[in-house]
Amino acid sequence: MKRINMRSPGEPSVLFIENAEIPEPKSDELLIKVAFAGVNRPDVMQRQGVYPMPKGVTPIMGLELSGEVVKVGEKVQHFNLGDHVCALTDGGAYAQYCVVKAAQTLPIPQGYSLQDAAMLPETFFTVWANLFMRKQMKKGESLLVHGGTSGIGITALAIAKSLGIKTFSTVGNAEKCHVVEQLGATAIHYKTENFVEVIRQYQEGVDGILDLVGARYFDQNLEILNKDGRMFLIGFMGGAIAKEVDLLKIAVKRAIITGSTMRGRTSEEKAEIAQSLLENVWKKLTKGEIDKPILHQCYDFNAVQEAHIEIDKGTHIGKILLAF
Repeated sequence: MKRINMRSPGEPSVLFIENAEIPEPKSDELLIKVAFAGVNRPDVMQRQGVYPMPKGVTPIMGLELSGEVVKVGEKVQHFNLGDHVCALTDGGAYAQYCVVKAAQTLPIPQGYSLQDAAMLPETFFTVWANLFMRKQMKKGESLLVHGGTSGIGITALAIAKSLGIKTFSTVGNAEKCHVVEQLGATAIHYKTENFVEVIRQYQEGVDGILDLVGARYFDQNLEILNKDGRMFLIGFMGGAIAKEVDLLKIAVKRAIITGSTMRGRTSEEKAEIAQSLLENVWKKLTKGEIDKPILHQCYDFNAVQEAHIEIDKGTHIGKILLAF
């Protein structure tokens, strides 16, 4: 098979195509012939050498895919040869074949193509586990999503809309404002507007904040958070070190601040998230109760450098895919 590897940490030019043996699935794994693989921010961080990988995982990038099951591990019960599936991988999706834990694999929702389904795993696992799986955010509450036209942001807004949660979203241009408004959010143009001031035109504060920015927004986030509010930190594009934080404000507001990465979770944790998605979200996708993901662009896998140049720009709306 062909797969994408990297010579050393650096710019997109370090990525190259190589030949490799097709991997063999273990007893609890599936071998999937990859149709599409997602290009995500953790891939960029891995390429740059700033995303530490758990021990024992493949160095090949790619955390999500869709494709066809071509081999089934002996202990796997719920999948068969020929099944079309999507999956959250532990790495390795940048290849024509990839082994994945069966427990991290999900059927393609009815009405979804393989291309549609490839855009689901990484963002849905992340958003569902952080915001909704344990009812962290509930119907009737309000949620601010920073970076609303990223894959994560679009997924959070779409799920929140389906659950009756009021949403606000910061974005960087008029086109992105239109996209988040279509997803039911009040758009805030962060280059010309202060999100604290805009939200206060509608209400006192918000109950939850999904933050991909980090340090640059931390003080403002605390300012607009309601009492007993929740801040979900899953990205640090605006820095990871918040200086001179007013800890008293956290105490007075009884704020709950959580953070997580997905790749470092155990197989058991990922299996629990997958089962929860299957039971609570996949039916909504089939019924059209959650808006479909938005595709920014799909590249042939031979053009992986171009795909990484595009995601590096940070101007995309929705997901970037590789086609195999």
